Amino acid sequence: MNTAVRIVGVPEHFNLPWLMALEEGAFSARGIDLQWTDVPEGTGKMAEMLRAGKADLAVILTEGLVKAVSDGTPAQIAQEFIASSLHWGIHVHQSSPYRTESELAGKTAAISRYGSGSHLMAFIHAENQGWPLESLRFEVVNTLEGAVSALASGTADYFMWERFTTQPLVDQGVFRRIGVCPTPWPCFVIACTEEFGRKAPGVLSDLLEIINTFTVEFRDIPSIDRTLALRYKQALEGIREWLAITRWSQSQIKRENLENVISTLSHLNLISNKLSIEALMWKP
Repeated sequence: MNTAVRIVGVPEHFNLPWLMALEEGAFSARGIDLQWTDVPEGTGKMAEMLRAGKADLAVILTEGLVKAVSDGTPAQIAQEFIASSLHWGIHVHQSSPYRTESELAGKTAAISRYGSGSHLMAFIHAENQGWPLESLRFEVVNTLEGAVSALASGTADYFMWERFTTQPLVDQGVFRRIGVCPTPWPCFVIACTEEFGRKAPGVLSDLLEIINTFTVEFRDIPSIDRTLALRYKQALEGIREWLAITRWSQSQIKRENLENVISTLSHLNLISNKLSIEALMWKP
């Protein structure tokens, strides 16, 4: 009998290797019943699911996972998943009067949830801009569709989200992108609950081995750019640009990268306790 494993992730192009492995039966061939759930609400929602025991694993933003653990979520990093930065587009409504990032000082940011990437990166963006952090204002919108509505109605002024995911909305004239803010660390990790990592280390090791065989040569799959463009309704040239800057990882996150996340979030007063790097990193 296969071991059931519940995993959550955003319905974005980063995660296509998981879906391909599922479609090819790679996990079931090793006795793993991997149950994938798309979570369009993003990292904040996935952290809640890990905390509530509604998921065993999550492909989650690095800074969001660190924030969640500091807030009491019993989770660890099983492995780095995306070794490159995430490029956060800074978007306003097409009819917005704002033309530059500096004009957004003191304005309201749409965020999917508190503790999400859109929330945490707003602080990093504000720090980069030299704005007082206490001037930040937020409107919770849950999803990308919620952000579209919030910017159209004026309940929020700007929205930060992965720039290639939002490109169709920019192309359609729904959003206007006025800047890009890259993460200063590898953007996605595979997180496990402490309970799952402790009780099923062999299953987790097998699962990581499987996904790593799919990611290591993912960019070299014939016509993968066309597959991604069709599946995620993206322009082919945008997908090619994204593939050129994205690197999948097959190893654990480096200590110095975690130290950077912790020190940055601590400096921004987003986490209060000093986290143990050893405790954050799962070991088989």
